[in-house]
Amino acid sequence: MKDKFYSGFVSLIGRPNVGKSTLMNYLIGEKIAIISPKPQTTRNKIHAILTKDDFQVIFIDTPGIHKAKYKLDDYMVKAAETTFGEVDAVLMLTEPLGRMLPEDENIIERLKKVKTPVVLVINKTDCFDEEKVLKTTEIFSKAYDFADIVQVSAVSGKNTDELMKVIKKYLPEGPKYFPDDMVTDQPERQIVSELIREKALKLLRDEIPHGTAVEVSSMKKRPDRNLVDIQAVIYCERESHKGIIIGKGGAMLKKIGTLSRQDITGLLGSEVNLQLWVKVKKDWRDSDFLLKNFDYDAKNI
Repeated sequence: MKDKFYSGFVSLIGRPNVGKSTLMNYLIGEKIAIISPKPQTTRNKIHAILTKDDFQVIFIDTPGIHKAKYKLDDYMVKAAETTFGEVDAVLMLTEPLGRMLPEDENIIERLKKVKTPVVLVINKTDCFDEEKVLKTTEIFSKAYDFADIVQVSAVSGKNTDELMKVIKKYLPEGPKYFPDDMVTDQPERQIVSELIREKALKLLRDEIPHGTAVEVSSMKKRPDRNLVDIQAVIYCERESHKGIIIGKGGAMLKKIGTLSRQDITGLLGSEVNLQLWVKVKKDWRDSDFLLKNFDYDAKNI
């Protein structure tokens, strides 16, 4: 008799910068989603696939739910919200601050409209004292009837084994949706553009990163050697920002390129010749046409 196999979809939600992408990357064991200390790093829903002998989980990392300021923000919030009723379980991440922030209250109000099991994941427990962890657990438990509550650290991996046991409880019996060796359904070109944007987020000043987008205009493998030529454009909203991204004598752009190349080489398993340009697209975050150009299209949510 064939052993039972379980498979399902699990979304990670929460306010910006609570560690959703870090946790997903840790559970998968590979870097699928980009990470930075700045809020709203994730802009699209990202699917990551974890396959074991008896189960397969498709994790959906979502943009942080926040108050919309631009059309891009509207897109990001909708991308997160659409996962609520389409998955087998929801992981709501928060930090043990010892209190509930308005953004958390907003998410809980939205969750009350769906019937999907919600697991509260209190992340970053290695950065806060036990009293705050317990206080946070108590406050959130009173606000919503969570199916389970798990305290973890996405950076160290603390208690993630327990989290996986909890997740498995909500997976229905079903087929294997993806091959064993597949860890994401994102096209390589999209991952490359995101890796470049991640480096810009880490290196640039606070006022610039949310106004940047990256488009890979060309990506070709040379037939005579193990090398991929990549051409990409970093878009920003102002001429003054363009100068900062390029840096004195091109130093900043070179640094972004060097760091990006290291991750892209690991992703593709080949040498990379990366060429970067910087262009200005004024107010692109409020342009429906340009948002679609950069793959932030509401029709794809």
